[in-house]
Amino acid sequence: MDFGLASSPECACGRSHFTCAVSALGECTCIPAQWQCDGDNDCGDHSDEDGCMLPTCSPLDFHCDNGKCIRRSWVCDGDNDCEDDSDEQDCPPRECEEDEFPCQNGYCIRSLWHCDGDNDCGDNSDEQCDMRKCSDKEFRCSDGSCIAEHWYCDGDTDCKDGSDEESCPSAVPVPPCNLEEFQCAYGRCILDIYHCDGDDDCGDWSDESDCCECSGQRWRNWGSGPLLCAATSMCTAEQFRCRSGRCVRLSWRCDGEDDCADNSDEENCENTGSPQCASDQFLCWNGRCIGQRKLCNGVNDCGDNSDEGPQQNCRPRTGEENCNVNNGGCAQKCQMVRGAVQCTCHTGYRLTEDGHTCQDVNECAEEGYCSQGCTNSEGAFQCWCETGYELRPDRRSCKALGPEPVLLFANRIDIRQVLPHRSEYTLLLNNLENAIALDFHHRRELVFWSDVTLDRILRANLNGSNVEEVVSTGLESPGGLAVDWVHDKLYWTDSGTSRIEVANLDGAHRKVLLWQNLEKPRAIALHPMEGTIYWTDWGNTPRIEASSMDGSGRRIIADTHLFWPNGLTIDYAGRRMYWVDAKHHVIERANLDGSHRKAVISQGLPHPFAITVFEDSLYWTDWHTKSINSANKFTGKNQEIIRNKLHFPMDIHTLHPQRQPAGKNRCGDNNGGCTHLCLPSGQNYTCACPTGFRKISSHACAQSLDKFLLFARRMDIRRISFDTEDLSDDVIPLADVRSAVALDWDSRDDHVYWTDVSTDTISRAKWDGTGQEVGVGDTAFLESPAGLAIDWVTNKLYWTDAGTDRIEVANTDGSMRTVLIWENLDRPRDIVVEPMGGYMYWTDWGASPKIERAGMDASGRQVIISSNLTWPNGLAIDYGSQRLYWADAGMKTIEFAGLDGSKRKVLIGSQLPHPFGLTLYGERIYWTDWQTKSIQSADRLTGLDRETLQENLENLMDIHVFHRRRPPVSTPCAMENGGCSHLCLRSPNLSGFSCTCPTGINLLSDGKTCSPGMNSFLIFARRIDIRMVSLDIPYFADVVVPINITMKNTIAIGVDPQEGKVYWSDSTLHRISCASLDGSQHEDIITTGLQTTDGLAVDAIGRKVYWTDTGTNRIEVGNLDGSMRKVLVWQNLDSPRAIVLYHEMGFMYWTDWGENAKLERSGMDGSDRTVLINNNLGWPNGLTVDKANSQLLWADAHTERIEAADLNGANRHTLVSPVQHPYGLTLLDSYIYWTDWQTRSIHRADKGTGSNVILVRSNLPGLMDIQAVDRTQPLGFNKCGSRNGGCSHLCLPRPSGFSCACPTGIQLKGDGKTCDPSPETYLLFSSRGSIRRISLDTSDNTDVHVPVPELNNVISLDYDSVDGKVYYTDVFLDVIRRADLNGSNMETVIGRGLKTTDGLAVDWVARNLYWTDTGRNTIEASRLDGSCRKVLINHSLDEPRAIAVFPRKGYLFWTDWGHIAKIERANLDGSERKVLINTDLGWPNGLTLDYDTRRIYWVDAHLDRIESADLNGKLRQVLVSHVSHPFALTQQDRWIYWTDWQTKSIQRVDKYSGRNKETVLANVEGLMDIIVVSPQRQTGTNACGVNNGGCTHLCFARASDFVCACPDEPDSRPCSLVPGLVPPAPRATSMSEKSRVLPSILPTTLHSSTTRTRTSLEELEGRCSERDSRLGLCARSNEAVPAAPGEGLHISYAIGGLLSILLILVVIAALMLYRHKKAKFTDPGMGNLTYSNPSYRTSTQEVKIEAIPKPAMYNQLCYKKEGGPDHNYTKEKIKIVEGICLLSGDDAEWDNLKQLRSSRGGLLRDHVCMKTDTVSIQASSGSLDDTETEQLLQEEQSECSSVHTTATPERRGSLPDTGWKHERKLSSESQV
Repeated sequence: MDFGLASSPECACGRSHFTCAVSALGECTCIPAQWQCDGDNDCGDHSDEDGCMLPTCSPLDFHCDNGKCIRRSWVCDGDNDCEDDSDEQDCPPRECEEDEFPCQNGYCIRSLWHCDGDNDCGDNSDEQCDMRKCSDKEFRCSDGSCIAEHWYCDGDTDCKDGSDEESCPSAVPVPPCNLEEFQCAYGRCILDIYHCDGDDDCGDWSDESDCCECSGQRWRNWGSGPLLCAATSMCTAEQFRCRSGRCVRLSWRCDGEDDCADNSDEENCENTGSPQCASDQFLCWNGRCIGQRKLCNGVNDCGDNSDEGPQQNCRPRTGEENCNVNNGGCAQKCQMVRGAVQCTCHTGYRLTEDGHTCQDVNECAEEGYCSQGCTNSEGAFQCWCETGYELRPDRRSCKALGPEPVLLFANRIDIRQVLPHRSEYTLLLNNLENAIALDFHHRRELVFWSDVTLDRILRANLNGSNVEEVVSTGLESPGGLAVDWVHDKLYWTDSGTSRIEVANLDGAHRKVLLWQNLEKPRAIALHPMEGTIYWTDWGNTPRIEASSMDGSGRRIIADTHLFWPNGLTIDYAGRRMYWVDAKHHVIERANLDGSHRKAVISQGLPHPFAITVFEDSLYWTDWHTKSINSANKFTGKNQEIIRNKLHFPMDIHTLHPQRQPAGKNRCGDNNGGCTHLCLPSGQNYTCACPTGFRKISSHACAQSLDKFLLFARRMDIRRISFDTEDLSDDVIPLADVRSAVALDWDSRDDHVYWTDVSTDTISRAKWDGTGQEVGVGDTAFLESPAGLAIDWVTNKLYWTDAGTDRIEVANTDGSMRTVLIWENLDRPRDIVVEPMGGYMYWTDWGASPKIERAGMDASGRQVIISSNLTWPNGLAIDYGSQRLYWADAGMKTIEFAGLDGSKRKVLIGSQLPHPFGLTLYGERIYWTDWQTKSIQSADRLTGLDRETLQENLENLMDIHVFHRRRPPVSTPCAMENGGCSHLCLRSPNLSGFSCTCPTGINLLSDGKTCSPGMNSFLIFARRIDIRMVSLDIPYFADVVVPINITMKNTIAIGVDPQEGKVYWSDSTLHRISCASLDGSQHEDIITTGLQTTDGLAVDAIGRKVYWTDTGTNRIEVGNLDGSMRKVLVWQNLDSPRAIVLYHEMGFMYWTDWGENAKLERSGMDGSDRTVLINNNLGWPNGLTVDKANSQLLWADAHTERIEAADLNGANRHTLVSPVQHPYGLTLLDSYIYWTDWQTRSIHRADKGTGSNVILVRSNLPGLMDIQAVDRTQPLGFNKCGSRNGGCSHLCLPRPSGFSCACPTGIQLKGDGKTCDPSPETYLLFSSRGSIRRISLDTSDNTDVHVPVPELNNVISLDYDSVDGKVYYTDVFLDVIRRADLNGSNMETVIGRGLKTTDGLAVDWVARNLYWTDTGRNTIEASRLDGSCRKVLINHSLDEPRAIAVFPRKGYLFWTDWGHIAKIERANLDGSERKVLINTDLGWPNGLTLDYDTRRIYWVDAHLDRIESADLNGKLRQVLVSHVSHPFALTQQDRWIYWTDWQTKSIQRVDKYSGRNKETVLANVEGLMDIIVVSPQRQTGTNACGVNNGGCTHLCFARASDFVCACPDEPDSRPCSLVPGLVPPAPRATSMSEKSRVLPSILPTTLHSSTTRTRTSLEELEGRCSERDSRLGLCARSNEAVPAAPGEGLHISYAIGGLLSILLILVVIAALMLYRHKKAKFTDPGMGNLTYSNPSYRTSTQEVKIEAIPKPAMYNQLCYKKEGGPDHNYTKEKIKIVEGICLLSGDDAEWDNLKQLRSSRGGLLRDHVCMKTDTVSIQASSGSLDDTETEQLLQEEQSECSSVHTTATPERRGSLPDTGWKHERKLSSESQV
């Protein structure tokens, strides 16, 4: 018979054959054509029976579409009996209940299931839902799904269709790693030493993927494949040698996977056997498969007659069989097939072996027939669900009750959520390092995850907030995590430490649960209801294990056919577990006891990692495909990709309450009575103790540890408790341990001490990690503290320093530190003390290794061991036997000797590769070994009985045993410190002690008392600290001045020996500070107006401080407290640096290392300035005066010389040459001292000859200035005497005596002695974070900061000369404030209801305050104290900016640079509004008034000019036609002053001619408003100037009269619109009475913005009685009443009556004027558009303006108050355009921007989106770091530089190119 496998690629069988479906392996099967539709599975996949109709069913049965017969009574019963739903089709619809949803197929489901993403109906009709709208912070994918906006174009495909990564700009290339780094596969750089070290440092194993594998040793990861050996390696018997020479496991040969990478392990593999037949097929002898029904049918279907042979028990055919006779002998159904009877059974039954009878089918025995529970009955069955689930309409599957399930998965760099049934995809946490494992706690709404790069376990709320660390120490590779949601515990696995641990949810009470026989534990899953843990282990013996949750009852679940068992999950409802194996590419399941193990999916799994289960589906992540997949949990079918193209999917969980079903808490509400941990165990619980703590009862643990082994491991410090048997090491939770080396302890206060050679510190903490503090090193210099010892008798800390070659001692808190031994030490290492005898011992492993001892006070030093030593490391003393033990890593021995070095003996001399730390306890000796990475012990007397306590521990260092049995020792130091003033040390002398002093201080002759401080010393700045080196002692040791502040860049330094204070400048903090030499009394004396203070000198005689500033190019002086500051020299300075004083001679000297370096001199008052030396100078840094020899010495870093000359600059000669890079220079007695940047050292030489150069201190990075001080030398005579020379302020020496001087900007009076308190006339200007003044009384033009506190972003200013207060707006805080000019009495005037206050003006006559608000488009007024606030104008305003008042004339002026730029005028009450100028304007920024010439001046930042006009807008003229970018301006005398953003300067010109342009102040960032304060400025008066015009609240002067007005929000006082009339307090009235609000007297003109209609006025008029009108009780709060100037305080009723008669005329006039104004300000041809208004702080206020749409580029370029969805800028990182272009320094770019014009129709305004001439005013510049600023500049510069237009002289010109391309392109209206 011709059938079999077809080899044709088209699978073409013969004409008489049927072609089966192509198999998964691509093979085809051919069967005879007559076998098709014969009811037999001949193809093996039923493809020959698909779509066939079987013989007709009996009349009592229903024929299903798939050929199946069922009982007719089952049709339309709601059950899918046919299994193809054909029995439920075309049924009359069932009436669904009210809480049900009707499916299209007739089913009814819960309404809650409608649109939940799940196909509950079966026909998906319940999921035909409207697509969810994306929020403004989301990106809509092409398929309609929503993702986070910042995922767009981030390099990861987050949309299923990949549309978020389409049309993205080209990716920025990943910067290459440097030579010492290795680049991971995804671009990250790691140190090259981590490459091929066996650890997953990259996070994706790419650093271990191409490494050599030694025979028998193999690094393995969680599944990334084998590591390969070099081509020359030899393979073992258990390995296969690839063609390349590499070795792989022999078992991987012919396993279907290319393990060799060249496929050589898969070549020449034989086909192992015949194909397996399906379960309903028969396997012929020749290997063919036929259907079971073809057995014994009398036909040779196999071809070898094996289907008809005797072995098949085929009975002979009689030919008499017939279904009509006795039903053919069939019990139920009979049919004739090929003339033979064939019995069949009804649904729910199956045919027995006799071929005639039927028996019930147990559907429940078929796995997956029911989702969860199943009950069988005769011929039927019933499915049921666990609690929390409900049967679906198919009556077989279960649906979880509750919210829609969410897949929560770790993606290495973030944790994301995805809805499995729809395209919803959201971010939970981002910016993670390497998130691997995760789990959640649904009830507490927490998510936990492990990070294997940080080696931390963290948690956060499920909304992503409140991230915190849970476990931060002792982790190496935490790959598995599981939450016990019932008992609130956290379990995790660590393949690095080979442990499983448990803790509370906050990480407290951490315990090692399992540690024995664990290799590489990975996944972990919990079953809290049963109290069981399950975990996988992929070590050398891969297995899956389980135990009780207290660690007991451990058992193996599976240990065969496993290799890399990665993911593990538990199906709680189905009572099964599922796991994935990445090597075997399989997903398997088993019962919870390991039985009934079965593969669910064995194909199409490249590298599965983690798995979870929910309802009937499995979900897993795959490393290879970088995807999340799903499949049916019973069959493995219906596979689907949920998400692909992920970054690196790791662990995964289903976030749903049914994944954490409720269970009994065995521990109850009281933690089971346990003091620490309560852990479930079966149906009971166990009380457990944290690691190392012993159990003192069944429920209680010890509160502390009595004895434990303490050892350092560089990056952490650990302990092994001797109180328990497990000997598990526990990390002490300490912070910032980088390279711990030496250890010691003190049991009296439970302290552990350690040294860190990376941070160069000695620290301490309690043994539990609390109370951590740095004892030595935070304020004192260490280089390499390698040894440490505690004297527990006198509480002293001894240490060796191998960097400085010293042995030092201090109190245990680090105080009173002193050097004991500093000579003849060569790399001292370990140190121990023996307080009983008063000795200390140390090892020295320099050129001549030795072991020495000395008294603990450094007396009696001697070498005790000096032979047969190489690297003597650890030391230990056996106090009982008086022995000294040591370990020698070079000799590879542990030896001991007597305490005097005698009786030396080797204790252990073998198998010691590299011993390091050593300690003794009891009868044992313990040591660490670097090479074996282990802690070992032996008998301390014999060296035998060796044991290994811990192994596989990298970087082992010192070791000690903490206990509480140190021997007590009596000492004289215990009584009143032995009489010592400072340190009392144990000593072997007769007294048993000696006194000593802290470093640098001498002991007095009494032998007990120390001098009060250093007398002679060097003091120097080191950028981040200030240090002193005593010259009173025979060695040089630097001591940090303990000032409790953070220094950033300390440069210059000076000392006041009289007060014992040090002064210094910090060029980063921009301040000059001082403190006592002991670090106390710190204060900042100068905090403003400093930029780079390079030089500083203290005049201790005259009590002054002098300094140079390279940034401002000034030399200044002030009192020692910073007061009376004065600029002495400001002209012709380029870069002044060092400065020195010679008070007795009245001279000051300074160096200038600008373009023409020079050395200058002047009097100390700045007079008689002269250049001493200006040739052959490069970088003259240090400078000092030798008063004894009358010479000047300086250091030049460019010429590399130290030179000298006399005080006049003559007799110049070189002292020292070469010097590499000298900076600071000083002199004391016969020596000069200098700091050197390059050598990082301080040097000394003879001052006369420059010879005998020695090194004072080395290894001091950041060295700056240095001063030498001798406090015993007399100061000298003060030239100013005791009465300050009679000067009122400053008395400054000069060569001829002294001179009196005033602070900067103040002139000295004619008497030559006294000064005014402040300048008479000065400029006041704002600069974002400061308000400053420039005196116009003096010629130096120096800016002085006004010390107003809390300035953030100051824009507008004005001044009130009456009260002497400055008013200002701060747009960061949205406030208007005022303060005195000395900075005091700062108060908020307006603190609410402001958005962007651009302009501010003070009416000094009426005591009113006016301001513009660009954000709200209003002009408002109030009293100067902020009361009586009232909106004057709020219509037809489009970005009002500057504002000015003219009280004498009653005028209010303002600029508006909105759509139609204009300058307007109104009365001070807002009435009689008039447009003065609205042509040829661009950006009218600043505005000022010349009260003398009656003209207005303004600056135009777009047209770049300054113009003026008269008060009516006439006689307009251009004053200056070329200014860069003016912002604000003011006027004084004949000058116009303005601030300029581009030049960052204040400039002035003659107001008449526009000539004589001068720069007043340059190089000022963030210049804003500017005003003049002058007695001549605020003059004149008006009717409101006397008694507020008789008004109760607001009085507004107008051109010819004045009006009273009421605030918009009434206050507690009754308001009257009639001058002089105070109405009675309001009484309780009815609502009708309260509604009488129309005034009896209306103004001639309300505001121009009035919007009332005639009807509303008439209605209100009718409600007001005549009496109320006369009394002024009908006034509305926003209306004002005019009064004639000079009106008395009493108004007669006659006048009131007269005004009432004129009421109708007033109303008519007001309405006519209103219509006239409306026609004037409205363009009927323009439409309305809502757009985002650019402002200082850039929020997108939506404002209705009269314009047609602007181009898209407008919003791209205009910065906004808060970042919108299209920008990644926070409130402080604001998109800047105009200011950024200014910063670019490219004139072409700036010109391009200025060429923008708008068209007549308003298509594009003159400033398009460049109207942002506000340069991020709100954003504090300090909030952007250098990188962010650079990025911002690059982004915005690209925007600025890409705008090109056709320049035209008209404002209404052609449109600019709104694209980003450089070529010129026309733009039409439609394109825009």
